[in-house]
Amino acid sequence: MLRAEDEDASELKLGDDFLKAKCLMNSEVAILLEHRCDQMKHMSGESMHQLPQVLEKSLQYVKRFSRFTNQGSVKQVREVLSRYQLAEFELAVIGNLCPETVEEAKAVVPSLKTKGRGHDDEAIDRLLNDLMMIKKFE
Repeated sequence: MLRAEDEDASELKLGDDFLKAKCLMNSEVAILLEHRCDQMKHMSGESMHQLPQVLEKSLQYVKRFSRFTNQGSVKQVREVLSRYQLAEFELAVIGNLCPETVEEAKAVVPSLKTKGRGHDDEAIDRLLNDLMMIKKFE
C-alpha cells in the first residue's frame, strides 16, 4: 500500500485507487455525459425542462476542454495511443492536452522519460504526429 508521500506521477506511482482504474479523456467523458443527458431527456419526456445542474456543468466543462469532438476520432485517439503501451494516466493526459513537441510531452507526462519503457524521442514524436493527423482530419 502506497502512502501519500510514496506517490509520484512522474514514476507512475499513483496510489492504490489507480492500480486498476481506467482513465478517461475529457472527450470520452463528454460522449458518456451527452448519452446520459439524452437518456434522461428521453425518459422524462416533456416534464423535465432542465438537467440536474451538476450534470449540465460537468458536460459544459468536458466539452470546453475536449480536444476531439467526433466520436470516431475519440475512438481512434484511444486506439492510437494504446498502441504505444502507455499507462492509462499517460494516455488520458496526452489525449487531453495534445502536446505538440517531444519536450512538451515529457514536461506534462514526466514518466515518458523513464528508461526502458520504449518511449524514446522518436516513438514520442510518432505518437504526437499520429495525434495531429487525427485532429487535422476531424
